[in-house]
Amino acid sequence: MGEPTLLRLLRDRQVAAVFAARVTSSAGHGFGRLALTWGTLELGHGAGGVSLVLACEAIPQLLLVLAGGIISDRFRRNRVLVGADLLSACTWAGLAACFMAGAAPLSLVCGLAVLVGVGTALFSPAVEGIVADLVEGETRQVANALLRQAAATGLIIGLALSGVVVAAVGPGWAAALNGVALLVSAGLLARLGLQAHTHGRSSPLAELRVGWREFAARQWLWVIALQGAVVIAVISAFNGVIGPLYMSQGHGGPRAWGLVAGCEALGTLVGGRIAAHWYPLRPIMAAVLLIAPLGVPMLLLAAGSAWPVLACAMLVAGVCQTTFATFWATTVQNSVPNEVLSRVRSWDLLGALTLAPLGLLVAGPVAATAGTEPTAAGGGLLILTAAALALLSPQVRTLRRPSTN
Repeated sequence: MGEPTLLRLLRDRQVAAVFAARVTSSAGHGFGRLALTWGTLELGHGAGGVSLVLACEAIPQLLLVLAGGIISDRFRRNRVLVGADLLSACTWAGLAACFMAGAAPLSLVCGLAVLVGVGTALFSPAVEGIVADLVEGETRQVANALLRQAAATGLIIGLALSGVVVAAVGPGWAAALNGVALLVSAGLLARLGLQAHTHGRSSPLAELRVGWREFAARQWLWVIALQGAVVIAVISAFNGVIGPLYMSQGHGGPRAWGLVAGCEALGTLVGGRIAAHWYPLRPIMAAVLLIAPLGVPMLLLAAGSAWPVLACAMLVAGVCQTTFATFWATTVQNSVPNEVLSRVRSWDLLGALTLAPLGLLVAGPVAATAGTEPTAAGGGLLILTAAALALLSPQVRTLRRPSTN
């Protein structure tokens, strides 16, 4: 499957609309990522405040992701995405007002961050399932790669410009641009003509049990979720707290961090192209091996590397992230019935996000006490250990992709 398949997918108006929405919302996310961190710092709440705000954003994703899975399997997934985008757009408008005012209590910023997390909890299970609504068969891997390229393209745009915007006019404007981008995304997704799922509905608890049975029956699914709990916690802490703190300590500031994060996004764009052409016989084992390089930027930061070196390492990490995510999403979509797919993905996300709030909460205080470099070193070693332990699972090592005969 090569370039002609990608072009055929983009000729489909529904796929093209989702592609455009992912570019737009991801560009906004690039602005929002820097806006939330630097906005909190400029309000005078310090490293501990940044950790608390980012943890408040992460906690609803953990607590509500199962509800998001039920909603995404019950209703049209594009409508769930529209609702999530609109909620997030309103919330980012509130954060923009706080940052532009130059004074806001930490409790207010934390409350708005909680609402951002609620939007993400609704969005994530639905976006993971929408590819299964749009395409079938092996074309799904190309579609997954295409949409991750869309997200990467948006992040490149957002991160490349956000550092300049934050440095020039402040984080409030970056937050406002995120809100506008989410409104555009909602408009594009509202045009989709997807059908609601027709499976019989029962109580939410019974529907959760169905999703759990499908999830628990596949060892490779819950092993990767456990690995993801460690990896996502460390990466969240690194991207949200440790990396920005390191840059703010005389290593380049927000503009340099925007370029470093932009290189990661560029890597995810390249990774999408690789994933669209590479069909490993054992996709889950390949995905696990691709996790290990994500710890390299942290180890380089621990060694006191300059930001251009970190940018190169983040480029490689971005390639690995998108290739991993494409193999993972395609394997889940091909292995799990579509009518229960979002619930299974919500259980997966619940496991993967379990430690993310804790990582964000402790990253700031630990970095303030032990230093950013030792904290980053510990994170890098945790990622390498998690990848090694996941390979102990027989299903992770042996699961093969479906035959195309």
